[in-house]
Amino acid sequence: MMNAAEKVLDRNTLKEKVDSLRKAGKVVVFTNGCFDLLHIGHVRYLQEARNQADCLVVAVNSDRSVQQIKEAGRPIMPEGQRAEVVAALGCVDWVTVFDEPDPLVLIKLLKPNVLVKGGDWPEAEIVGAPDVIEAGGQVLRIQLEPGVSTSALIKRIRSR
Repeated sequence: MMNAAEKVLDRNTLKEKVDSLRKAGKVVVFTNGCFDLLHIGHVRYLQEARNQADCLVVAVNSDRSVQQIKEAGRPIMPEGQRAEVVAALGCVDWVTVFDEPDPLVLIKLLKPNVLVKGGDWPEAEIVGAPDVIEAGGQVLRIQLEPGVSTSALIKRIRSR
């Protein structure tokens, strides 16, 4: 069995793996997020994403990227740790870290068959959705666990 750190790849190595899987007729699903403090909502979301395909690729925002899109003081955990924790989940096949504010460059590079985001995202606002659909893929929105989020968890910790 591969250890979690071995499942964290740079984007070029990941592209080779994804291309090879697609050539073998496998379906690749892609999702992304900060995954700052892993919680049950993340686990259930990623398991459901993996159920949509043969391989789940997760792109984790770099520290710099998180700082651009989240409130001050984030991320709590550094990118290398966040990526490895996500990679340790059995439902996750590969993880990569991206430095841009959104994963569009990665989506265009990897060309996943399925793009997954949380149900809180309207399809019109899902980055990369037009690219995936234009290439013959599909975009799926997965219902999130009510009341479970990293921001809510951090707020609860800080209030105690």
